[in-house]
Amino acid sequence: MHNLKRLLKYLGPYRKDLIIGALMVMIETGFELVIPILMADLIDTGVKNHDMTYILHKGVQMGICALLALVTGLLYARFAARAAYGWGARIREAQYERVQDYAFSNLDRFETSSLITRMTTDVTVLQNAVSGGFRPMVRGPFMLILGIALSFVMNPALALIFLFCAPVLGAVLFFIVRKTAPMYGRLQGAVDRLNGTVQEGLAAIRAVKAFVRGEYEEEKFDKVNRELTDAGRRTFRYSVLNLPAFQFILYAAVIFIMWFGGGMIIDSALEVGDLTGFLSYVFQIMNSMMMISNVFLLLTRSLASAGRISEVLDEEIALSPPESGIKEISDGSISFKNVSFKYNSSAEEYALSDVTLDIKAGQTVGILGGTGSAKSSLVQLIPRLYDVTEGSVEVGGVDVRKYDLAALRDAVGIVLQKNVLFSGTVRENLLWGNPAADDDTLWEVCRAVCADEFLKRMPGGLDTALGQGGVNLSGGQKQRLCIARALLKRPKILIFDDSTSAVDTATEREIRKSLAALSGVTKIIIAQRIASVIETDRIVIMEDGRVHAAGTHAQLLESDPIYQEIYDSQMKRGDSDGGSAEL
Repeated sequence: MHNLKRLLKYLGPYRKDLIIGALMVMIETGFELVIPILMADLIDTGVKNHDMTYILHKGVQMGICALLALVTGLLYARFAARAAYGWGARIREAQYERVQDYAFSNLDRFETSSLITRMTTDVTVLQNAVSGGFRPMVRGPFMLILGIALSFVMNPALALIFLFCAPVLGAVLFFIVRKTAPMYGRLQGAVDRLNGTVQEGLAAIRAVKAFVRGEYEEEKFDKVNRELTDAGRRTFRYSVLNLPAFQFILYAAVIFIMWFGGGMIIDSALEVGDLTGFLSYVFQIMNSMMMISNVFLLLTRSLASAGRISEVLDEEIALSPPESGIKEISDGSISFKNVSFKYNSSAEEYALSDVTLDIKAGQTVGILGGTGSAKSSLVQLIPRLYDVTEGSVEVGGVDVRKYDLAALRDAVGIVLQKNVLFSGTVRENLLWGNPAADDDTLWEVCRAVCADEFLKRMPGGLDTALGQGGVNLSGGQKQRLCIARALLKRPKILIFDDSTSAVDTATEREIRKSLAALSGVTKIIIAQRIASVIETDRIVIMEDGRVHAAGTHAQLLESDPIYQEIYDSQMKRGDSDGGSAEL
């Protein structure tokens, strides 16, 4: 309940709509409870005495009550819908904002599919609890209390039947809630797995088709789909018992009331109209108890979803800027001092171990190493995408943990291994680097990375629409646009994490020339090809998370066996990558 109460604070301006909706429900219920009294008078007085005037008078009163109940019910629906969907929108917004504050290490704890489910399905569950459950939650207890009170006023002897029905109904509800409560959490977990499979299958649909693995993917989907179906079946197997159990008790109560009430009528201790009105209260009271039981079921599922949403909101941010963080970065010098790093505090081994490395401002440094040598892990510590486990990383002579996080990352342009473009136009994607850039500036950076070659062939130029993730571009075209976007930031440090792997050698050479013309910018180039880093001021060789060697191309070629092996395999065989041997 704590998680649900905590989420209620996101009602904000919609709290007023919820209160007005509750008031409308109470008024509607009051009008409905008056109708059985009017009906009893109509039968016992009007029908019994054949008084048409009285019958019409009472009929009009009943009609007015029914009409007012309808109006207040419609008003409730309007206010409840505003409150439910407004509340859901604010919770989704709060989750999304929280995720934007996450560090990479926070994101590592949640699967993407799970975050999507928590922002969609789990929020929808809470919305349904308000739109479908708030009315019975208010109406049920209100009608139950008034109905029982009026039934005791009408006939205390018959009303005692409710005292026998209530414990039975309570026991049934307790059994159902106890069985279904833990199942709802597992049900939402099954939704997570289904979403994850769908997301992965659609993202990799081209690979699936290329390897003719459609049947295999269908089997994977069928498995998680069956898991969700079975989880839903197990959960609702118990929750559906609610309706037949309550109907059984309802009709049993009606039979007992008709039996004892009929005897009272025969003994002239009860009027027919009173029995008819009393039966109306029976149905209203039982319906109210049915509403309350449904509310408990909705609440049980809502608690599971509220807990999952609270996990997103309560996730402790791994990286946070200092209160008075430094906002000016003096230069692009970088210093790693005895840095050790692991992605998870519980991990047994470090991804980086005792790394000490100094890069001067304005230098161009190449980083080589085999797969898994922690090249990417090293550079991701510079803009503080992760925090070091031991040691420190300094930029401009200051520990990165002392900088304002936004200022630090604004001074570092990074092109990650995975090229990320967003739905929208080329222009909109480039403006991520500098929202104030004009067309001349955009074309200038596009020429620097040879992106103008393909943009000029596109009918829309900079306004060409890109599909999700830039699916209508080749890998090399996406890489060039990502580099152009980073250049637009005019950063003090530029990091290229294997970001020219998909472009041809001639284009890469032109990009390197453009980068070399940038003065006062520290450039770090992670590459697989020696040709990409051969002209850099310094080359760093990484091996098993450690700095194996560092020096110029000539120094490493003369003294380092690993570099010699890489050079021999790539350059002396005629440079199968396309001909940069002359470099």
